[in-house]
Amino acid sequence: MTNSKNLWGGRFTEGADETFAEFNNSFRFDRRLFGADIRASIAHCDGLFHAGVLTRLESERIKNGLVTLLKRADFDKAYFDENAEDVHSFIEGKLVHLIGDTGRKLHTGRSRNDQVATAFRLWLREDITEISKLTRLLQKSLLELSEKNSGAVLPGYTHLQRDQPVLWTHWCLAYFEMLSRDRERLDEVWRRVNVLPLGSAALAGTSYEIDREAVARDLGFDGVTANSLDGVSDRDFAIEFVGACTILMMHLSRLAEDLIIYATNEFGFIELGDAISTGSSLMPQKKNPDALELIRGKSARVFGHHSALLTMMKGLPLAYNKDMQEDKEAVFDTVETVSLTLRVTEIVLQNIRLNSEKMRLAATKGYLNATELADYLVEKGVPFRIAHDTVGKIVLFAISKNKELNELQLDEIRDFSDKVENDVFEALSLEKTLASKNQIGGTAPERVFEALETAKRDLEIETN
Repeated sequence: MTNSKNLWGGRFTEGADETFAEFNNSFRFDRRLFGADIRASIAHCDGLFHAGVLTRLESERIKNGLVTLLKRADFDKAYFDENAEDVHSFIEGKLVHLIGDTGRKLHTGRSRNDQVATAFRLWLREDITEISKLTRLLQKSLLELSEKNSGAVLPGYTHLQRDQPVLWTHWCLAYFEMLSRDRERLDEVWRRVNVLPLGSAALAGTSYEIDREAVARDLGFDGVTANSLDGVSDRDFAIEFVGACTILMMHLSRLAEDLIIYATNEFGFIELGDAISTGSSLMPQKKNPDALELIRGKSARVFGHHSALLTMMKGLPLAYNKDMQEDKEAVFDTVETVSLTLRVTEIVLQNIRLNSEKMRLAATKGYLNATELADYLVEKGVPFRIAHDTVGKIVLFAISKNKELNELQLDEIRDFSDKVENDVFEALSLEKTLASKNQIGGTAPERVFEALETAKRDLEIETN
């Protein structure tokens, strides 16, 4: 183990307390910014050269040295087994050791404040793209699961009470829509992340004639921050990213909750494969939905990170404060948690089997066609409120007879309304109940499969 010298020790005569040093150091977690910081440093080096701060020879020596550090880190597993205050001092120490005092010129015109913010944005930009790709793959799995069970019907629920029947594909497409919005939010966050703070220096901007916009182009940023105070102290992008992830995780948690309920013996709509289930250490008959429960539970972890970031930032004066070091672990863990949860959710969808017969039976029990009977009466000229009240009384009667509405005799229904005719039973059928919801967004087979084809086409266009 070796110690990397701090970057700020000139005015100090004594070393830091060991416990404080450990408390202060961030290298154990911010080392993952290594590659991003190297890339930003290469672009900064070019900026210094074009500003006349570095000679061509110095610039080439620094850039070659930085590339060498990247290569060594790739093949040396013990490369990071050192003590360092942070990844930035680690890189500078390695660079100076490799090329000598020329390496000390690299930090000209920048501060760790804008250096950190730049590396963080570079790193996060790539991970947002990856999370969006994983979300798209999950959407694809939803479409595949819906097509595999295209004829399945299940009860829709409000208040966790059976409401009206819907197609299984309609259920799948509901989560597809949620994930589409999640990807839109991630795209919006990406655009706000993709702004270069380098050149803000500590807080007041740089004194060197570095072309910030040229550096931004080199690094693929859309532009530069407009205010140096804001450039080094802004963490909106991190808060917004984790905020988008909280909504994504909330959607995954809801999906998990649906499947947990559907997998119970009381519902029995789906069976979970062995690959995504566990057993009980005591009860040999158990098949527990642990994968789904962990998906549901992991959402709380990300929610906590969002709250932590907001709480950390809410009282900070301009500009940079050391509190902001706490942003990294919250974002890093969010990225890891969301990425893994998306992968596991995709695996879950690939390892469930539908009990279509039990789902269809449930969709025909519990008076789920009561609204259709009310609509039938409306078509016969009965005002909806009167029709609604009438059907409520018919339901009470059917309950007393232990019959579904379509199991009643015609005369029994006509006792409540003389508008009822023989065609009422066609209106009460499951097929008619589904087909009648034929407006855009409804569960009619025609509309649902139009929506399915649109969703498939959209994903194919994005892939190409």
